Amino acid sequence: MFKISPRLIAMLNSLPKKNEYIFGNANLASHRWRFDRQKRRLSEKLQNPRLLQIKFHTLRHWKATTEYHKTKDILHVKQLLGHKRIDSTLVYTQLVTFENDDYHSATAKTTAERQKLIESGFEFVCTTPENIMLFRKRK
Repeated sequence: MFKISPRLIAMLNSLPKKNEYIFGNANLASHRWRFDRQKRRLSEKLQNPRLLQIKFHTLRHWKATTEYHKTKDILHVKQLLGHKRIDSTLVYTQLVTFENDDYHSATAKTTAERQKLIESGFEFVCTTPENIMLFRKRK
């Protein structure tokens, strides 16, 4: 089971429907076959045999690792993956190095500017004596 946003639900509902299933009336084996066929085609087209090494779980691992790198919040990643134990989630932290903590920084004076920054993923850092709020977001 996947958690999806209301926006994605609206996009899926706007697609033409041939039956009640989102991805057709297919089983897991046929999805795997299509995924593997697409990987082979892409690998041949791009002349990159490493693409054949990508599995479904690789994509899940990539999402968890990037999410942990962005937030540095292992509990958030644990909830995102649906793990019951934190030990299962800690596997994803081994791939992240925090040596290069580069940030985009931004300032806001008005409420509208603050709202726009927060909606685009910036986090609040502090307020200057001149009432300018400082924000940052990982690169």
